[in-house]
Amino acid sequence: MSTLYDLSTGLIRRIYDSRISDPPILDSSARFPEARRFVDAWPLLRDEALRLAENIVQIPRFHELMAEQADISAKDGRDWRMFVLKAYGASISRNMALCPELAARVEEVPDVLSATLSFLAPHKHIPQHRGPFRGVLRFYLGLSVPTGADGRPSTVLKIDGAEHRIADGECLLWDDTFPHEVWNRSEAMRIALLLDVRRRGMPPDMELLSRLLIGAAGTAVRLRRLA
Repeated sequence: MSTLYDLSTGLIRRIYDSRISDPPILDSSARFPEARRFVDAWPLLRDEALRLAENIVQIPRFHELMAEQADISAKDGRDWRMFVLKAYGASISRNMALCPELAARVEEVPDVLSATLSFLAPHKHIPQHRGPFRGVLRFYLGLSVPTGADGRPSTVLKIDGAEHRIADGECLLWDDTFPHEVWNRSEAMRIALLLDVRRRGMPPDMELLSRLLIGAAGTAVRLRRLA
C-alpha cells in the first residue's frame, strides 16, 4: 500500500476518531433500518451472485481495481474478487444490469453509497487492516457461506479482536475503521454482499467532511472509468 495512501487515510481516521465514539458493532435496526430490504431478499441476491460466479475469472481481484490494496488482496496468492455495482455514489451501469434484484434495492435506498459482491476463495486470508474513514458504515450480508462439520460458518470475520461467523441470510452492521481481518477456512468459495451506508447522526462538521470525501471518492471512481 502506498505511503501517501497510508498517510492520508491515517490522518482522516484521526480526525473522525476525535469526534465519533461509536463502538465497532452497531444495531442495524436503529442505524440502517433499510437492511431488511436486503436480508428479506437474500435468496434472490444469492442466486444472482451464484450466476456471476459461474464465470468467476471475469470478476476482478480487489487489487486489480485498487492497486493500493495489494497488501491485503494479493498477499497469499489466493483470490479475493469484487463485483462492484456502486462505488461512493457512482453506479456502474453494466454491473447493475447483471444483478437486477440487487440493483433495484440499491437504487431504492439513497443511503447506500457503495454495493459490492465479495467472492472469497477457499483458504483465503485477508490480513488485518482498517477502512479509510468513519463517514460510512459497513453492512455485511452472508449469501453463500460454507459451513464446517460442526454446522457453523467456516468464514470468520474478526473485528477489533472479536470473532463473528455470519451465516447465509445473516447480517452485521459495523465500523470498518476498526482493525479487522477475514479467513475462509473451507474448501468452498464464500460470497457476501458488502454495502457502505451513510453514517447518520454525526456532528455537523463531520457530516460536511463526509460529504466532501464521498464526493471526491465518487469523482475518482468516474475518472478511473469504472462507472
